[in-house]
Amino acid sequence: MQYGAESAVVVDLSKRLGLALGMNSVECSLNFNALTLTTICDERCITTTRDTINQSINVNLLVQIQQIVNRTEAITDNDNLKSELTERTTLAFDELDKAVYPPWLVSIFVGASCAAFAYLNGGSWSITAVTFIAGMVAMLTRIYLSKHHFNPFITVIVTAFIASLIGATTYYFDIGNNADIAVASSVLLLIPSFPLINSFSDILKGYVNIGIGRAVFTYMLTLSACVGIVMALVLLQIQHWGF
Repeated sequence: MQYGAESAVVVDLSKRLGLALGMNSVECSLNFNALTLTTICDERCITTTRDTINQSINVNLLVQIQQIVNRTEAITDNDNLKSELTERTTLAFDELDKAVYPPWLVSIFVGASCAAFAYLNGGSWSITAVTFIAGMVAMLTRIYLSKHHFNPFITVIVTAFIASLIGATTYYFDIGNNADIAVASSVLLLIPSFPLINSFSDILKGYVNIGIGRAVFTYMLTLSACVGIVMALVLLQIQHWGF
């Protein structure tokens, strides 16, 4: 849940893992910021609730978790192996590879993707270069603020402000053929496409509450990006902007 998994995947993996480890029944209830799990084993019912602190999306981690569940299910159903199996599974979760790409590498590729959008929209090479710098600096800022646990909405506002500020220099120094392209492409890294897709998927699969929660969170991120862009344009006294 913390790393961007769909609700259906979370519930399915929880139930499969519990049954593979010898539980008689597993029930999972999800909220936007919490997870409640109830297991029944030998007529004993245990319920636990855990907070889900929002982390950055990490598909590699989700794949590792699915692989652990698959390996656990593949082991022969033998009561003598239950204790060993539980220890082995616990150890596998403790040894999850949470390594991520270095911030400078992520920033370079994000800047390159923003620059590619600028070029595809008809921007000149100078516009593309400015967009690359704006996207790279904005991503470095976002990673830095997220690492220091700033509020996600504040993080997006500051990131959008910096990206727009750098992109809008094309207005003042008359760089390239269309300054609007640089400003628009510099903030593309803030589009919350993955959470938005997950929210629609959750709603369509019956997890309406968490789907709506994720959708509202996504819309608030988008609104925060708009606030950052407007702040930069007002500060630079740019009267009009857009295609």
